[in-house]
Amino acid sequence: MRAVVTRVANASVEIEGAAAGRIGRGLLVLLGVAPTDTEAQADKLADKVCGLRIFEDGQGKMNLNLEAVGGSLLVVSQFTLYADTKSRRPGFTGAAKPELAIPLYERFMEACRSRGFQVEHGEFGADMQVFSQNDGPVTILLDVDA
Repeated sequence: MRAVVTRVANASVEIEGAAAGRIGRGLLVLLGVAPTDTEAQADKLADKVCGLRIFEDGQGKMNLNLEAVGGSLLVVSQFTLYADTKSRRPGFTGAAKPELAIPLYERFMEACRSRGFQVEHGEFGADMQVFSQNDGPVTILLDVDA
């Protein structure tokens, strides 16, 4: 699994002009699933994301995690994170098919919820417009191995 995690002041996702998910302070997570990914990897990635200490403390150091700041998550499925860019037209055979990706996307979100976080989300496979007010900006790329 692969995630692009952005610290945000607020973020939202719309589908066909209607709000699907909206958060204040927290993390925007663009989540990609590979064909070889497992439930254990979804759990491991959720633990990493929820535990990232990328919020500033009183001294301006990135020392606080999502729990410490009372933040939320907005999770958006993003198969393009597994794009093959050897040519100018990306290929997406490196991304998992929906029958595998959807359950792992949902597992990731449930693992975050089980840690006590509010989790908003888009709709898997939908054409979405994602809006975010980046804070910092701070953006982290996470890859999870077996």
